[in-house]
Amino acid sequence: MITRRMLLSGIAASAAAAGTGLTLASGRAGAAQRPTSAAETLPLTVVNKTGQFGNASVWLYIVGNDGHQQVRVTPDGALAPVAASDNGADGFADYAIPLAANGDTRLTLPRMSGRIYVALGAKLKFKVVTDGAGKAALQYPAGWVSGDPNYQVMHDCAEFTFNAAGMFCNTTMVDMFSVPLAIRLTGAKDQTTGALKDGARAKVFSDLRAVDAYQKLIVGDDLRVIAPGHGMGAGLFAPDYFASYIDRVWDTYGSKDLKVTTNAGTFTGRVSGGRLSFTGPAAVAFDKPSTKDVLFCDGALAAPNDGTTGPVAAILGAGFNRTTLHDTAAQPTADPAAFYGEPVTHHYARAMHAATADGKAYGFAFDDVADFASYIQDTAPTGITLTLTPF
Repeated sequence: MITRRMLLSGIAASAAAAGTGLTLASGRAGAAQRPTSAAETLPLTVVNKTGQFGNASVWLYIVGNDGHQQVRVTPDGALAPVAASDNGADGFADYAIPLAANGDTRLTLPRMSGRIYVALGAKLKFKVVTDGAGKAALQYPAGWVSGDPNYQVMHDCAEFTFNAAGMFCNTTMVDMFSVPLAIRLTGAKDQTTGALKDGARAKVFSDLRAVDAYQKLIVGDDLRVIAPGHGMGAGLFAPDYFASYIDRVWDTYGSKDLKVTTNAGTFTGRVSGGRLSFTGPAAVAFDKPSTKDVLFCDGALAAPNDGTTGPVAAILGAGFNRTTLHDTAAQPTADPAAFYGEPVTHHYARAMHAATADGKAYGFAFDDVADFASYIQDTAPTGITLTLTPF
């Protein structure tokens, strides 16, 4: 399965230009291709059910890479490389695809990996810059950075990889949440994910306003809520928020075993010398993580694609974010009733999962552990529908 971590393996923070956006690096995104019946193109339907914005006030952007270069999709469905010459007099590239004047918008999606952005009320400003290799690279919106030119624009995105192996896609709240989106993928199966319960967008904001540590993550009059990791970088979230819980986990497993089961088998770990060290199918060890490591599932919890350390790191990351790790010595935990039960927990992810109709969301990068991510895939896709659901 192409998880979000694999799908987005090419996305990295950029110091280009003002250093406020993301650039999508050329190179592999997703798993290796394998022969299937996936077509060269896929019908994409965009449905506007916001109830607050007419089609004329909504713009679409399909951007990413094709495995060789950074690309964008034109309104007629063509795949075009991004180029610095696309930047206009204002310094930004207008890659907007307007919605149909009325009804649903039907487009053609070529093979690529990237994001489908939606902007409501105003267009987004993308900028083509030059990366370290001298190639054209696209600087993405960063709604968690107050100096970003798109900070005041309501926008959000879905992520996907469409290649010879099929379609792999998700809705994501890993960076921020603003526009409720749902994906329907048809093909070998008919699947939907990302849909919110009635009134859930407003409840996300009210739930987070009720938690002191998370109140500052809300931007404007419910324009968006920023994920706590990015909030920490902006000085809006405590850098030691998870410290007490991390200490409890480290203290607990200094005197008893922690067992983590992956596809490779069961690993048995103990904290010794400040490190959580596992034996089993392979010897793997982890330094004590920081709050930043937990929120970004990186640093001490980085997950290499090696089949051993990576899966254990992912399960540990999920256990920290869901705060199940201290009380449950056999991981991963698959009962959502046990998630987010501590006072110090990932309340942002909790609110996102509570909002969705199927209980699945991408509140943090390892939310795919035990299949709780808003992710679907099909190796023989026939169509995809992105719906801007009611607010």
